[in-house]
Amino acid sequence: MKVAVGGFGAVGRAVAEALDRGIDGLELVAVSASDRARAEARMSDGFRKFYPVKPLDELHDGADVVVECCPGRLLDTIARPALEAGRIVVVVSAGALLANPHLEEVAARTGGRILVPSGALAGLDAVKAAAEGNVESVTISTRKPPAGLRGAPAIEAMGLDLDAVTEPVLCYAGPAKDAIEGFPANLNVAVALGLAGIGTARTMLEVWADPTVERNTHTIRLVSDSATMTMTIEGIPSDENPRTGRITPLSVIALLKRLAAPMVIGT
Repeated sequence: MKVAVGGFGAVGRAVAEALDRGIDGLELVAVSASDRARAEARMSDGFRKFYPVKPLDELHDGADVVVECCPGRLLDTIARPALEAGRIVVVVSAGALLANPHLEEVAARTGGRILVPSGALAGLDAVKAAAEGNVESVTISTRKPPAGLRGAPAIEAMGLDLDAVTEPVLCYAGPAKDAIEGFPANLNVAVALGLAGIGTARTMLEVWADPTVERNTHTIRLVSDSATMTMTIEGIPSDENPRTGRITPLSVIALLKRLAAPMVIGT
């Protein structure tokens, strides 16, 4: 399967590097980047091959799978033409799906597919299984080092000085669907959880700026007629972008391997 990667930051470059090193059944054919010259320079330093750097809306040309690793505002630009062409689109910016419901309609019409990797979320398979029965409640509490929330519109609206935070501060409490505009770079995990389970309107979320943690920490609690679950994951932030965990590109790579694998483990 031919794969194109949209975005060449902390996530996109790591995915592209893995494909360049070699994954059975998968071939990197193109990338996209906001700074083309910089991307080309990075490819010349460490990549085995040189790959075309294409505009986002042309990535699907010559690819079977397009991986979105961009800011959420660019999701439609990369995903719509790929889905119109019947391609598979791997969406890292899951939160942006809430603002682009038409993409699922396009995929249904053309035979394209939208795949959302688990990312930093533990137990997503179990949540999906429980949702086939009756789920009473799903909550997620996200605690991040204050620097990991820098730039979030909700934080700016609060007037919160993240550099002055000395104890945990609750920055949001409510449905996951109502938080994505305030935390567009931070809540892909909560939206993925909602989409896998009982919906983002019923999935309750807390967001904390917490100077007592060094890692992005997500605790999920689910109550259903099949199981009661409590799951916590402490993701190590990326050195390049503290708003993104190191596990995120690894999750994308695992999903891509699943597409070409002769045997698949998990739901």
